[in-house]
Amino acid sequence: MDLFDLTGKVAVVTGGTRGIGLMMARGLLQAGASVYVSSRKAEAGEAAVAELGQFGRVASIPADVSTEAECVRLAEEVGRREERVHVLVNNAGATWGAPLDEFPAAAWDKVLDLNLKAPFFLTRAFLPLLEAAATPDDPARVVNVGSIDGLHAPQLPTYSYSASKAGVHHLTRVLAKELGPRAITVNAVAPGPFESKMMAATLEAFGDEIAASAPLRRIGRPDDMAGVVVYLASRAGAYVTGAVIPVDGGRATTL
Repeated sequence: MDLFDLTGKVAVVTGGTRGIGLMMARGLLQAGASVYVSSRKAEAGEAAVAELGQFGRVASIPADVSTEAECVRLAEEVGRREERVHVLVNNAGATWGAPLDEFPAAAWDKVLDLNLKAPFFLTRAFLPLLEAAATPDDPARVVNVGSIDGLHAPQLPTYSYSASKAGVHHLTRVLAKELGPRAITVNAVAPGPFESKMMAATLEAFGDEIAASAPLRRIGRPDDMAGVVVYLASRAGAYVTGAVIPVDGGRATTL
């Protein structure tokens, strides 16, 4: 159905070389978009391009988006190659766990710089390219990746992570109000447990228990994440903005 067709569109996915970002990049490619993935390490980008190339046109531009300067540089690098960007996925993220009485200031700085400040600075840096792609009938799209830990108190002592993701959700609403008149939608996805490097240790220790706690009795699969980003990026999601969509098998809304 052309309702979900992204042929001819250009997407950028930060943190797109593994985990949820890789799942989203694959979904966008399969729907017809050209995709730029970005991560700090060039070799990770090369590996992702090798894996994703079978699905469509994909390229890697390494960047450390925890700094504003690198956010701006990434937008400039994409702008040298493309006249417009239809979809920006702000996915790059980090976590940190430590007991309350040991939780360091560095954990706040690292996590908030990447999880909360980067989506703001990236969206701002990409605005000219997004506006070049935007029309009232087919807006440009910003998709922020939050977390169900930003919807409810987490079980683990990840104070800066959960706070940053709650901030991402509200930043999404603020930017949706600001950018809607400029024909740009801004939405957030709040993933639950998915297989990724960030979740590997947790799933190894508690995977069966976590799956059993969800109404759908499983953890997330790659197609689950691919599906929601294609929906938000396509004509199917053109009238949705300021939303935070849990993709977690029902855990955040029923526990």
